[in-house]
Amino acid sequence: MVAPKKNKDVEVEFDVNEDDEQLSKTQIKAQMVAMQKLGESLVHLGQSSLAKVPMEEELLDAVMLARKILRKKEGYRRQLQLIGKIMRNVDITAIEQALSNIKSAHKKLNNAFHEIEVLRDDILSEGDSKIESAIADYPLLDRQKLRQYVRQANKQQAENKPPKASRELFQYLKQIING
Repeated sequence: MVAPKKNKDVEVEFDVNEDDEQLSKTQIKAQMVAMQKLGESLVHLGQSSLAKVPMEEELLDAVMLARKILRKKEGYRRQLQLIGKIMRNVDITAIEQALSNIKSAHKKLNNAFHEIEVLRDDILSEGDSKIESAIADYPLLDRQKLRQYVRQANKQQAENKPPKASRELFQYLKQIING
């Protein structure tokens, strides 16, 4: 069987409107992968976070099924492909916005957690001077209680005991600062 010869002198013109641009296979595949990754992030959300994401019933059912078959590698992969296929027919801006809000709230909590850790470490290392500045920033803190935690933490550290007082100080700071 001989392949037909192509005539290089013949030019083919296509009427391509700006509105009707067709995507290349590579672009289509990139979109499919992006939809699957977005679907995978939905699958890995916690139940309360997933409830905050607006989605159609069909997509929600597919996500819930993917959560059930998470351990079955091939089935999970195919389910993610299905989720991606469903998402191509859905307006995903609301889903992306909800995921963005969830991530920013998580990041905000993480930053607050780290600030409290730093404050605790500073109080334990600097003692009374840092206690005074912490009370100036957060007037609800109890000076006597802070000093007691510092004494206990120093004693536990000197005796090579677990840092129970340090953890209690962190919980106390978290309770007062976060209200």
